[in-house]
Amino acid sequence: MKIIKKILLVLVSLIAIVIVGLVLYGFYLKPKYEGKVELESIHDETTVYFDDFGVPHIYANNSIDAMTALGYVHAQDRLWQMELMRRIAPGRLSEIFGKVALNNDMFFAGLGIEEASEKAIAGLDTNSESYKLTVAYLDGINQYMDEGVTPIEFQLVGVKKNKFTIKDVYNIFGYMSFSFAMAQKTDPLLTDIRDKYGMEYLKDFGLDGELNTTIIKNAKENPQEFLAISKAVAALLDNSPIPPFVGSNSWVIAPKKTKNGKVIFANDPHIGFSQPGTWYEAHIVTPEFELYGCYLAGTPFPLLGHNRDYAYGLTMFENDDIDFYQEENSPENANKYKTPIGFSDYIIRNKVIKVKDSTDVEMNVKVSRHGPVMNDLIVGLDNNKPVAMSWIYTQQPIHILDAVYTLSHAESKADFQRGVALISAPGLNVMYGDAKGNVAWWATGKLYKHNEGVDTHFILDGPSGKDDITEYLDFSKNPSAVNPEWKYVYSANNQPEAIDGFLYPGYYLPEDRAKRITQLLEPKSNWDKKSVGKMITDNTSSVAPEVVKNLISNLDTNSLSKNEKEAVAILKSWKGTNNTEDVAPTIYNKLIYMYLKNTFKDELGEEGFKQFLATHIMKQLIAKQMANENSMWWDNIESKNRKESRSEILSKSFKEAIAALEIQLGESVPAWTWSKVHVVEYEHPLGKIAMLRKIFNVGPFEVSGSNEVINNQMFDYTNEAKYVVKGGPSSRRVIDFSDIENSWNVLPTGQSGNPLSIHYNDQAEIYNAGNFRKMMLNKKEIIKTSTKLVFIPIKN
Repeated sequence: MKIIKKILLVLVSLIAIVIVGLVLYGFYLKPKYEGKVELESIHDETTVYFDDFGVPHIYANNSIDAMTALGYVHAQDRLWQMELMRRIAPGRLSEIFGKVALNNDMFFAGLGIEEASEKAIAGLDTNSESYKLTVAYLDGINQYMDEGVTPIEFQLVGVKKNKFTIKDVYNIFGYMSFSFAMAQKTDPLLTDIRDKYGMEYLKDFGLDGELNTTIIKNAKENPQEFLAISKAVAALLDNSPIPPFVGSNSWVIAPKKTKNGKVIFANDPHIGFSQPGTWYEAHIVTPEFELYGCYLAGTPFPLLGHNRDYAYGLTMFENDDIDFYQEENSPENANKYKTPIGFSDYIIRNKVIKVKDSTDVEMNVKVSRHGPVMNDLIVGLDNNKPVAMSWIYTQQPIHILDAVYTLSHAESKADFQRGVALISAPGLNVMYGDAKGNVAWWATGKLYKHNEGVDTHFILDGPSGKDDITEYLDFSKNPSAVNPEWKYVYSANNQPEAIDGFLYPGYYLPEDRAKRITQLLEPKSNWDKKSVGKMITDNTSSVAPEVVKNLISNLDTNSLSKNEKEAVAILKSWKGTNNTEDVAPTIYNKLIYMYLKNTFKDELGEEGFKQFLATHIMKQLIAKQMANENSMWWDNIESKNRKESRSEILSKSFKEAIAALEIQLGESVPAWTWSKVHVVEYEHPLGKIAMLRKIFNVGPFEVSGSNEVINNQMFDYTNEAKYVVKGGPSSRRVIDFSDIENSWNVLPTGQSGNPLSIHYNDQAEIYNAGNFRKMMLNKKEIIKTSTKLVFIPIKN
């Protein structure tokens, strides 16, 4: 008995020692939010106050010290995210994740982002402020890597720490630019449909822009060959450890429409959800400068920001800045391709992908005059029929560093506009408002034209040159609005008005959010921060009830079951809201999936239908196609000797939707609330491992919102039991220039990417409840509520 007691005592002691060790190790791994840190490269003592939500407020005597401190504190909260971000564009994820990331690496390594970065860096002015401040920021990151705590993810995966360079900054911006684009998902699919069924089948797709009925006003031949491109690119972006940029809302209200006579600015960029989230907030104050910004991991200047003088943000323009060209190889030499003046040699780029616990993979990427040949980068394309990708980002001069520096350091509206004009890609709607009462938006991007009749929604002809770009437009031709007479500007990724009769092609989102925004903004002239905050979390669709009317009008109500009749009654009374307690959105979204499946899947096939569901054009056409009784798509080509009608397809879809919900949620229709099916979980790359899920992931949460409402909580249409939200507002900012020190923001999870930090998930409940927290500017208030970390120069 005594021996057993001794053994138990030893075991209990060992467990206690392990627990104490783990606790101490946990404290060691946490970010340092108070105390003193010596840094080599700062000149004067610099103080960082971390507020209640972990936002650093950096007070420095000069900008170099401020940027060094920013790099250090950014790294201690987001070093793992920075590491992933800098690895995507050059194809270096396989070094840490192994073969599972190889397809991703091969694709991105071949796009030419790294080569474009090198070219841009070679032309930098090393005496410019943007360059010097970037170097200071990188120095802060690297000093943290040398002296700070190594993130737990580095230890679990086995990552060797290497210094950050300015090339990493450019590669991060390059990945961001690619993730904005939609042509790579859409053009190959549309080409397949055209080649297989003819242009008649594309009338419902509105390729001439006719589906974009709510527009932003300006104030100035082998079908299966191309599908592989859509499928591969969509899969790569979906499986990327860093989410793509996908949409956004913003509106800026002029003084004459606000209660307090000052500009109110609102912005919520829509980005794929992840953990940690996209943005890191920081507030910098020096004697000459102040800015509160939202930063991408590993980048020195914020894409979203404000101070006491102006505010800015962005949405995705959704313009077409990628074109695909079918090239033609020489019959004698596969390393040559046909051009208008004869055969030319492909440029051959040799790439080596290092793979963890495996041999290196060597690839030779062919580059035509249009761009890299996609056949070398993805599986499923015939190597004898090369398709090259032409992308503005890698073909035009890259001034992104100077551009974002200018946006964040502008001293006037005109100065800010000069920064906007520097961005060739990606296409953005840059939103602006200031304390002087100005409101504006400008579309970025180097816009261009082709010959009359060239439709860039399809794979273009490479050898002849007739489909090449014929003209690059001056920035003055970009869509914009400055202080318009209607007293507000807005963007919801919808089509801008034509300039000089030219409606710029793109992959614009449907009118739903734009229509709702204008419906709310137009009649009201006493906007304040509270009402704008309510609007930015609005869950109502002004389009869905009209779609429902069309659906219901095609049903034979005499043949409906009890539950089907109850579902119809709920849909008839629906006002388009998508709150957690609503039942109608559960029925509506299941019905939309069934309608899409029964209408399009027979022509597109399993894989084609899946890619179709991932495009913006799918969202665009629902309302119009459903209203077109003569659409070619109603007929099921798999049924023989009969032609299905719209009424048959919609009735079938409705019955299938109700039957699926009965199986999924039970026989009681009132119990089919949106909360039971619409959920979100913010996933960390390591959270995909079951045993690590609860440590690294945040959630799940039942959430309101839906596809294409202002509170755009995005999910894929599937027949699964849950609509798992994949993305949405990456931040929600409301900036009121009548009360600038109390402006609002909220992030989906938290400020820190360290799972042991109290700020890892401390905003999740606030965010999902539709509430906000302050972006503090008042120093006395900041000091009163913050911890203090002081950076001091190392004494020689």
